[in-house]
Amino acid sequence: MDLFQLTTGFYKKMENGLFSSSVKTEVSRNQLASDEFISKCCGEVSYNIGSDWLRWGRHLGLSDSDLDNIGSDNKNCYEKADNVFKKWKQKNGNPSWEQLKKELMAFNRLDIVIKIETKFRETSSSSVTGISVSIKKESSSLKTKFLLLAVLTLVISLLFKNISYSFFWKNSKSDLSRSSAELKKYYFKYYWKINEHQLLIKSSVDVDLNQKFVDLCIVDAVNAQVERSKAAVLSVERNKFLEKQMNYTPIQYSEIFTKEKSVLLISGIAGIGKTWLLRKCLLDWSNGLIWKNIELVFYLECRRLNQYSNISNINELLNVFYKDIVNFNISSHTALFIIDGLDEFHYFNELLNPSLTCNYPIVNVLAEILKYNHVIAGRVYAIDQYQSISTEYSDKLTVQIMGFNENGINNYVENHVMEEKKKVIKTILKESPIAKAMASVPFYLSSMCKIINDSKDMGLNSFLTMTDLYANIFLYFIRKHIFKNNKFVYEIIEDSSNKKYILNICKIAYKMFVNNKIVFSKKEIHAFIGDLDKNEDKYFGFIEKIETDLGSYYQFAHLTIMEFCASVYAYNYLSSYEIMVNEKLKSCLSMICGLANKNQNSLIMFLGNLNPSKKSHEESLILYSVLDRLRKSDDRKDYHDFFIECFYESQSSFNDEIKSIVDEQDLWWISIVYGKTSYLTSCENYFINHYVKSGRKLWWLRVEKNILSDEEKKLLIQCSTNVRKVSFNHPINFEGWKPKDTIEMLMISISRYLITKKDFEENFLPWINLCKELYLELHDDIDFIKEFYKWIRCSNVKKFSIRYRGKDFENLDEFRNFTTR
Repeated sequence: MDLFQLTTGFYKKMENGLFSSSVKTEVSRNQLASDEFISKCCGEVSYNIGSDWLRWGRHLGLSDSDLDNIGSDNKNCYEKADNVFKKWKQKNGNPSWEQLKKELMAFNRLDIVIKIETKFRETSSSSVTGISVSIKKESSSLKTKFLLLAVLTLVISLLFKNISYSFFWKNSKSDLSRSSAELKKYYFKYYWKINEHQLLIKSSVDVDLNQKFVDLCIVDAVNAQVERSKAAVLSVERNKFLEKQMNYTPIQYSEIFTKEKSVLLISGIAGIGKTWLLRKCLLDWSNGLIWKNIELVFYLECRRLNQYSNISNINELLNVFYKDIVNFNISSHTALFIIDGLDEFHYFNELLNPSLTCNYPIVNVLAEILKYNHVIAGRVYAIDQYQSISTEYSDKLTVQIMGFNENGINNYVENHVMEEKKKVIKTILKESPIAKAMASVPFYLSSMCKIINDSKDMGLNSFLTMTDLYANIFLYFIRKHIFKNNKFVYEIIEDSSNKKYILNICKIAYKMFVNNKIVFSKKEIHAFIGDLDKNEDKYFGFIEKIETDLGSYYQFAHLTIMEFCASVYAYNYLSSYEIMVNEKLKSCLSMICGLANKNQNSLIMFLGNLNPSKKSHEESLILYSVLDRLRKSDDRKDYHDFFIECFYESQSSFNDEIKSIVDEQDLWWISIVYGKTSYLTSCENYFINHYVKSGRKLWWLRVEKNILSDEEKKLLIQCSTNVRKVSFNHPINFEGWKPKDTIEMLMISISRYLITKKDFEENFLPWINLCKELYLELHDDIDFIKEFYKWIRCSNVKKFSIRYRGKDFENLDEFRNFTTR
């Protein structure tokens, strides 16, 4: 055997990890089993478990009494976690590292295992080296010569034979394994915590995703489609979200992600938790809990892809985002791509329409990526449109994120609100329809909790309207994180420089919003904000700065705040005509009307009075112009509901101008049906209160529910005081109240429902006694048909039609003959 063969054999042993393995293994096992090592583990585990000590204790099987004692005897979370570990150790008789490792992995904390074993390798390397040296000293001179000769051969081979590194160390399989392991390590390092949805605050607030995500609600999104006009995206999306809130069936996280799909589409409104979900998926893949057959998973954010428009292939793209992890062609490997923020992709329209001429190679790269297994998340409208080009996938699944469920909301309040303020926020979430509806969205819930926490005097009117909610969030952030003082809002607004700052923020938002610019450059801002360079840092918080190799780019931290700021600018600086002719502002109309709210108990008045040159009659003209335009809309249902919403947001009264607009369209109706949002019900209550009190008669009241909320009961009572027509398509359950005013027409269609005589008498007979014209459709099996003749004969009914067992009765004598047979 020649020297080269000997050397090759030596390196094969090294490559296979055989050299000194028995010595290293023995050392490792001894050290891992030592009390000293277990003690070090205790400190490391306790430090990383921290505030999750209680759940960790329950996972380890500690009793409630043990946990209560630990909680009361120790002050900080580290001490509590440390004592949980010690109690478990005491009960299990000095468990080994392998036992502890098993528990940590079952607890979804593989990150702690990696940290501990990494530290162990680093600290143990010096002792292993020492042992190796002693072995070498005791070895024969022949072995020593062999080692020296081997090293020499390696050097010569590398220098003169151009033997590549991969010849000794790598092949395709080891490349893949290494990259997969490095990806998982990377995700553990950077994604196991995520910034919580705070009030646009620059300072990071880390939340452990393993614990936080479980309270998010995932639902089927087959019927989540919304209109595709970007001009109305934000408000339409919000309304569709509120409608879906009324009726959905949650889907278990495990049901979605343990069943592997080629394509998974995830939709949701802004701030709902889509990124939380995606990063949770990265951690679970790294833990081997999902996508077990996927070798490589790559996470890509569209807002970053926008900055690399000239990248021409997938491998080049991965070299930008994962250059230290992947250095081989992935085409032959099983990969899954996660695309976050599809709605933020600059070239979304080109992606949807491949026939369009496109000068940006990144579009083709993204189209190529979508041939692999992929998960895409984005706003509802974007996912809806993307589905039109992803019809080729038979195993596609589309879901929608609905945010916190009720338990998640309660847990958040318990953990993030001061004890003395918990009752206040719980009352607001119960009594304010806006707060209740938006609390499931993490962004809004955290915002409201922050505002309540820091408020000295918080009344229930603070979140009365949607505009109220946005105004409170906006001004709270201005005070706490821009100007950083405890001055009252009126004092801040009185300062002309502060007012100029607010207007500049709103101007940037307006200019970008009407041009559909989510991401923009400094040059674009410079076009209308000349002093940006001097005050650039002041704008951060509302606006994020994104650093890339191609330069800095900017975007608003939250799209709904961008929409609100655009509305503030439009209200203060545009005429009613300019607002109405700009289709891009359609989604802002309810907020623009909301800024006309002159309630002295609302902070809105400070944002609706930023332009001193604008006269009061111009402000009212905006409201009337919006309402008048909605009245003339071609879509009667849309204008009807939107008119009522705008009227509610403005908190106006029925003055002469409003009356003239309302009277031109006298067919006003109210529907109490399944799927209607509590927000719209609140809007209708406000409108009907003014409408009926002004002496006007409602055209139609339609009820298709049997169990009514307090808001719906209030609405039904208000409507019944002055209404022409009433229809019931469902038995109702409404005890303790009877209608009192005459009804022109009553329609009761309950042929699908078999009800008792008692129920009919309690729920419907009072209405029959007040109506002039009656239409009844009854179930064939009711056994009190004779009673209807008596009821009608004794009532004020002048005309009737009863359908029963396939027959129609419109004559009282004919009906009497039928009932007496």
